Amino acid sequence: MWDGDLRLSADQWDHFSFKGKRWEHVRSAARQRYLLNAYRVLLTRARQGMVIVVPEGSSEDPSRKPGYYDPAFGLLASLGIPRL
Repeated sequence: MWDGDLRLSADQWDHFSFKGKRWEHVRSAARQRYLLNAYRVLLTRARQGMVIVVPEGSSEDPSRKPGYYDPAFGLLASLGIPRL
């Protein structure tokens, strides 16, 4: 399940952490590497297949804006990952 903690912005990944009622940028390089590695592990460990869920988001919920997810979905689709 993709979340708003890793977002594609222009040509780079932006790292976030949800605190209280809002997302905050992750500034620590170590925490950024940890987050990227967590997604890398999840995306490379499938043995017989996997489903990647990217939520549509909700314009009514400021913590789940569609813009948080749409770029990552577009990247995955551009790589040839079929939409189910």
